[in-house]
Amino acid sequence: MLQPTDTATTGKRAVLYRMVMPEHVCPFGLKARYLLKHKGYAVEDHWLTTRAEQDAFKAEHGVATTPQTFIDGERVGGFDDLRRFFGVAVPDPKATSYTPVIAVFAVAASLAVTIDWLTGAPLVSIAGTGRFIAVAMCLLAMLKLQDVARFSSMFLGYDLLARRYVPYAYVYPFAELGAGVLMLAGVLTWLSVPVALFIGGIGAVSVFKAVYVDKRDIKCACVGGSSNVPLGFVSLTENVMMVVMALAMGARLLAA
Repeated sequence: MLQPTDTATTGKRAVLYRMVMPEHVCPFGLKARYLLKHKGYAVEDHWLTTRAEQDAFKAEHGVATTPQTFIDGERVGGFDDLRRFFGVAVPDPKATSYTPVIAVFAVAASLAVTIDWLTGAPLVSIAGTGRFIAVAMCLLAMLKLQDVARFSSMFLGYDLLARRYVPYAYVYPFAELGAGVLMLAGVLTWLSVPVALFIGGIGAVSVFKAVYVDKRDIKCACVGGSSNVPLGFVSLTENVMMVVMALAMGARLLAA
């Protein structure tokens, strides 16, 4: 199905074939159309509205996927090919990425500052740093809890206690979440402190041994089981933060 051609003043034209069905509209087709229009192209938008139409199109052009873009009569290819055509970087899904970690810590910092602002607490303080650590623990635990089985498989690759007692790999994210929530609320310190100290201490030793002693190159389970974050500084930081937080709260408890 041919849709009305978009207008453009540049004279640049492109032909786009994409899947548009009642039960599914291809998101990459929408992205391709937007990118073409953003680059100043008038788009001749062809809809493939049935599986039969899509299969016939792929067979005719010898392609495995849609959408497909044609410019000046030449096939550019799919959405990633179109991005390369325009010089837009195409990320490698298997490449190492610290984006999940940056996102977690950025959101944790934003939430901690928001809590301080709502409660009238100083925006920069030792207590505020503690809230940041507690929020980060909760967020990291949430990512692990999305797929506990997958997390546990990665975790068993380096955690010393989990290797000796497999159920610990399944308990860990719940323990991290519980300790983070209790620390954020400032309640049941007698419980949250030893839990955070225990899991953080074992975690720090495990990461240090795997990375800096055994020199192993493996993925980190700190942000769940589907990340490409390498085991090392990030996971060590996560565990050290828990230990520092636990020691600080424990010291305050003993001094009270």
